[in-house]
Formats: sequence, structure tokens, C-alpha cells
Amino acid sequence: MLNWDDYDVAEGESQAATQQQTPVQPEVVNKALEALVEAPATADVTATSQLQAAAAAVANIDTTQGLAELEMSGSRISVDEKAMINCRADLNQLVQFKYDGPWQKYLHGCANHWMPQEINMTADVATWKSEDGLTEDERRIVMRSLGYFSTADSLVANNLVLGIYRLITNPECRQYLLRQAFEEAIHTHAYQYCIESLGMDEGEVFNMYREVPSVAKKASWSLDKTKVLSDPNFKTGTVEADQQLLRNLIGFYGVTEGIFFYCGFTQILSMGRRNKMTGVAEQFQYILRDESMHLNFGIDVINQIKLENPHLWTEAFQQEVIQMILEGTALEIEYARDTMPRGVLGMNASMMEEYLQFISNRRLTQLGLPEQFPGAQNPFPWMSEIMDLRKEKNFFETRVIEYQTGGALSWD
Repeated sequence: MLNWDDYDVAEGESQAATQQQTPVQPEVVNKALEALVEAPATADVTATSQLQAAAAAVANIDTTQGLAELEMSGSRISVDEKAMINCRADLNQLVQFKYDGPWQKYLHGCANHWMPQEINMTADVATWKSEDGLTEDERRIVMRSLGYFSTADSLVANNLVLGIYRLITNPECRQYLLRQAFEEAIHTHAYQYCIESLGMDEGEVFNMYREVPSVAKKASWSLDKTKVLSDPNFKTGTVEADQQLLRNLIGFYGVTEGIFFYCGFTQILSMGRRNKMTGVAEQFQYILRDESMHLNFGIDVINQIKLENPHLWTEAFQQEVIQMILEGTALEIEYARDTMPRGVLGMNASMMEEYLQFISNRRLTQLGLPEQFPGAQNPFPWMSEIMDLRKEKNFFETRVIEYQTGGALSWD
């Protein structure tokens, strides 16, 4: 157990001698400081002037700084004064919560924390290096998946940090956004870990979002939704600006994380179900768990903004959102056809197209919009099992390292 009383005590020095030292009284310290500030000319002139300037600055600190921007002049706020956007209440006051959901998601994210290097990649390396370990079509899927996702999570993280965070004016939501940004970094780390472990050409994989059309189109579609919000001069508060924020949220949560991730995840997890590339598949399963939480959070935020600002959800804007979802679906179907020119892993491009239409209908329904693909079914029911957090296997079963909570740590 740590004992701060013994810190920096020289070896061999008795504790009794330490305890005999007379504690310095506060008034002695204050007198010494006053004497130092008022030191005569014999002291260093520069040091004295700096001390005087520091003392003056401390004495004149404006504790009301920034309060002019707050509607309540910095007074304690009530829960009813909180809002998702355009709230001028004090964002430093986390509690009391108005929205409990984001806080619970933050706690769940912390409880499910994982790191890529905990996953054993030995079998994956052997399979990848073996001439008959994977077919060419299976190798294409692994390469394309890592190529897209290695960049996609960076795009999402940049959008969170540079755009969304400062425009969401609710502290409990911001708390989860910070957790999400960290998880996006872990996901990028995971893809890099897979690429490095398998000995892939890093330049080829990390540049697929520039060089492979089916990957580049998805990345460009997402990047286009970030441009306006990343402008430091962009502010919400008008109908046009608030709708621009909604476009971004729907684009990233509803399409990028809600549609663009599904073909690649399904392919890799199907591979894992066949006992191939199990280390990569395990990481994708943990990433899918995180992304499912991100998606649920984003949909909740979008719907709450709609509830608090019904004037934004015009008929014209709803049609625009439907168009965004359909564009995302079309791009992911194109990606599916590119990655699966032939049937592989018990699936083909036609089955994936129906699955993506099924997912598209779900996104539209979650946003309160009509389905656009009547009768679309889920040809991969096992994906629902994997995504249902309540039915997943114990997250810690296959981990290499067991984490200890703060209360259980031993510093000995």
C-alpha cells in the first residue's frame, strides 16, 4: 500500500526523525511570500517584478468570465434548462442528468473496454501465410474490409472531435462522445494491429480509400458531410444551421456507422463462424458491439433533437433524409458486389443486397420515416444474435489479459 509520508525520505533516515520536524505554519509561509514580493533592490529585479506581476494577476482573476454567454448568468441550472443543441446553460455542470441514456451508454462502454493486442493472432497469421489457407475471394474480402475500416473509423473520430462535440450542448452527451472518440481510436488501432500482424502492404491497405472506387466512394460520401461542421466559424442557432447539424448526425450515425459497416462486418464474422481468421473476426465482433452502441446513441440524439425542435423536421427535410439513406444503401450494395464477384462464405452479392435493404428499412423506421424496401428480409439471422448485446457470449471469455478495477489494484 502506498504511504505518501515516506515519499522522498532518504534511505536509512529514521521515521522518528521525520516526525520530529516541526510543521511549517501557514502564517509563516504567508509572511515569507510577502517578504519575497516586497524584496529590496538587492534581490534579482527581474524575478521580483515577475512575482509582483503574478500576484497581481491572481488577485484580479475574473471569476465571471464566460458568464455573459450563459442565459442564467452562471447560476445553478435546473434539469429543464438542458437541451441537445443551442443550450446556453453551463456545460460544465454534468449533474443533474436530463438524459440518462447517454450516461448509461458511457458506463457500458467503460465496462466493455478492450484492447486489440489482447487478441491472439497466431492462427490468423498461419492461415494468411498458408497457400491454401484462404481462397482468393476470401483474401479479397479481408483486404477490402481492413482497407475501408482502417480509414472509416478515423473519419468518424475526426467528425466527432472537429464537428459534433462542440455543437452538442449537453454535458452527459458530451461525456459519451468522448468515450466514443476513444473507442474509434481503439478500432483504428485494431485494424492497424491486424494489418501489421498479417504482414500486409500498409501503403496499399491504408490508401484503398483513395485508390479503390467502391471504398473511395463511401469515404468521399462521409467526408462531404464533415466539411461544413469542421469550419470553426460554423454555429447552430438558425433553421438552416440546425438542419446542417442533423444532416451530419444522420450521415455519420445513420449511414456511415448504420449502413456502410454492415457488409464488411457480415463478411468477416461469417469467416469467423467457419473457423477462419478467428483473431480478426473476434476483434470485429468487439468493434461491432461498440458500433452498435454508437448507432443507438446517435439515433437517440437525432430523435431528441427532432422532439425539441419539431420545426426542423419539415416534409422537405424528411425527403432529403430518405434520399441520404438510399444513397448509402446503394453505395454499400456497390461495395458488396465489388467484394463478392462470386458466392463466398455461404453468401453472395444478391443476398447481401437484400440484407442491406433490410438494414436500410430499419434505419428509416428508427428515424420515424417510411420503409423504402417493402418485404425485405434478413438472410443472415445469426447477425442479429451477434448484435444483440444481451445474447452475446461473455466478453471476457477469450481475453488474454484480465483487467482489474481501481479498487482491486495492488501497488506492491
